[in-house]
Amino acid sequence: MPSIRTLAAVAVNLLGELVAPSACVACDEPVGANVLFCPSCAASVERTDARAGHAASPPRWTAAFEYGGAIATAIARLKYQERSDLAPRLGRAMLTAAERARGAVDLAVPVPLHPRRLAERGYNQAALLAAPVARRLGIAFAPRALARLKDTPRQAALDREQRVVNVAGVFAARERSRLHGARVLLIDDVRTTGTTLARCADALHRAEVTSVHALVLARRG
Repeated sequence: MPSIRTLAAVAVNLLGELVAPSACVACDEPVGANVLFCPSCAASVERTDARAGHAASPPRWTAAFEYGGAIATAIARLKYQERSDLAPRLGRAMLTAAERARGAVDLAVPVPLHPRRLAERGYNQAALLAAPVARRLGIAFAPRALARLKDTPRQAALDREQRVVNVAGVFAARERSRLHGARVLLIDDVRTTGTTLARCADALHRAEVTSVHALVLARRG
């Protein structure tokens, strides 16, 4: 089951959407309903062509945006400025990319935070992004299927070689019976080198999932 704090964050997000006017997710300028960015911020945003990765960078993956500009600002606000209210709208922005996995996945699993980091932040941004994706695709949502065993330094601060070492042995399956035979959609906010996604996929395959396809809000580099 999701944690009480995660459920509370989801409830607050939904309530906020009902009572608050729409605002740009990067700068809070007023925007129309179902609009993510104001015109000024939108000019800095680039959607990807949503092509999947290949065997050279497993697991297969799809991204909604190129990392940079206003989408990078929105992600930073979501993760580091206590703006969990942005997650439902950013999650819905992933839906076009998510459609490419329709029919090929049946379980959405977010990349986990370590319990200490989760306690500090109050929510897992990947889980909040994953919830609207699971609803749209009509698949099960398993926010606790993976566990992060070590509180490692943030990947963004490391080079490629350090990233590989940093997440070695970090992830483990926690709901093995639920994962067995599942076709997993693994969800995170940003993909840079793909190391975190690959180590999560390793843990999922050890739990005998059938396949793993990753979906991220933005790809970096």
